Amino acid sequence: MKTQQNENLKRVIVDYKKLNNTILDLIVNKYPDGYNDRDIITFRNAQNEIVECVEVKTEGTLYLIKVSKRLINAMQDHDDEYDQEKETDLPEELEK
Repeated sequence: MKTQQNENLKRVIVDYKKLNNTILDLIVNKYPDGYNDRDIITFRNAQNEIVECVEVKTEGTLYLIKVSKRLINAMQDHDDEYDQEKETDLPEELEK
């Protein structure tokens, strides 16, 4: 289902291997508890292969990130790293 807003966005399909921290941040923020079946978009690519993706948007780009077990692991690892960074950024008076 295309909306007027989505028609103006640049569409980029991203594989797990090409994820960067910015896109991982978008995914983890949009799906903090993980994604489920209703979040998955399914389509056929130019080679007529079935592709399953989750969607995240920025101001000018619609990212379709291919779904795989590795994506789930990357999201969990990225979220864990973010939590560890928050813990180490405690003010000095709280660390004592």
